[in-house]
Amino acid sequence: AEAAAEQLRLYRQDPGGWRGCRSTGEVAVSWRPSTEFAGNLYKGEGILPASPRDVWECIKPVAGGLRTKWDQNVKDFEVIEAISDTVSVCRTTTPSACMRIISPREFVDVVVMKQYEDGTVLSAATNVEHPLCPPQPNFVRGFNYPCGCFCIPVPG
Repeated sequence: AEAAAEQLRLYRQDPGGWRGCRSTGEVAVSWRPSTEFAGNLYKGEGILPASPRDVWECIKPVAGGLRTKWDQNVKDFEVIEAISDTVSVCRTTTPSACMRIISPREFVDVVVMKQYEDGTVLSAATNVEHPLCPPQPNFVRGFNYPCGCFCIPVPG
């Protein structure tokens, strides 16, 4: 979990190489080639008219949280094992997509939540195997490289 958080910190510090691919009035999505795997990294950025605390309540990775209510790509989120107050092993499931052509997925990740002195909050995750969460029938087991969300306060 700490390695995933460090990798995200490094991505955040290195602004080079990102290319815009989609943009609306609220969100800009960029990509760049990954140095870890044969594929691309993606990041979405936007400014929300809300306090960082309110935004964090909507995205924080906790069982019973708000993410499953607003994010159509997250069907369920459960904590398999709480390792500490800030680190846990979690299972996230996603619904089928494209008229059921894409099967439902499940992801098992170790997740860390961090708060920094400037008020920034981070959730970072990466794939892990856990004996209490073997692959489930009717789901394709997905694999996450280091990923996560920053919630960064902006002036005003």
